[in-house]
Amino acid sequence: MAGTVRYLRGECYRLLRKKSLYAYYAALAACYALVTYVRSGGFGPGSVVGEAINMSNFLPVLAGGVMFAAIYADDLGARNLTVLVGFGLGRLRIALSKLIIMAASVAVMYALVPVVHVAMFRLLGWPASPGDWAMIYAAMAKHAASTMAFAALSAVLAFGTQRATFAIVAYTLLAFGIVGGMAAAGLNAFAPGLSDHLMSGISDRVMVGLLGDGPLATPLAEYAAYVAAAFAASVAAFHRKEMEP
Repeated sequence: MAGTVRYLRGECYRLLRKKSLYAYYAALAACYALVTYVRSGGFGPGSVVGEAINMSNFLPVLAGGVMFAAIYADDLGARNLTVLVGFGLGRLRIALSKLIIMAASVAVMYALVPVVHVAMFRLLGWPASPGDWAMIYAAMAKHAASTMAFAALSAVLAFGTQRATFAIVAYTLLAFGIVGGMAAAGLNAFAPGLSDHLMSGISDRVMVGLLGDGPLATPLAEYAAYVAAAFAASVAAFHRKEMEP
């Protein structure tokens, strides 16, 4: 347990000192601020919510992908996992630590984005009401859930192949909706009802539940099972893969 805690602390310290992350997110925020200002002439009272929902669709790719690469791919590229396993940190603990760090990073990221977004709109003369905040955070929760699920799934390839490129490509395909779209098309052709149980459908129902327009416990339980299954698969793949020097 002590080794796991040290590893978690070390990873958090590494991420917090990763200047390229700060530079990337600062540039992303600056670009968004510029685009928002240019388009502000057409804004109205409902734009603070509508624009947040539109913007949130791109966050799994633009924001989540960089975070996934920093947490999972950096160690693969530097061959650090081999060293960690050699020093006795079990593969289950490594995989669990990565998942915890990814979850914490996603939570912080999606909690801060609405604050920046609403601050921009307030400066433009369109402050958000309490109801607007609720809608915005519900949309953020939907995409935060998707980002975390995509990371858990991509970790299967990260640990199973020990190749950063494969993991990043897998995450990108998932975040762009390419894999989900193909799966939905196949399910709709043979079993239409099952497409609602893909991550896109589950996250939609989580958002609806958070807004009080539907049940929340059922999609949350389904989501937890989804991530748990992906995590179990990543650990199994990690155990089967021989570590390369």
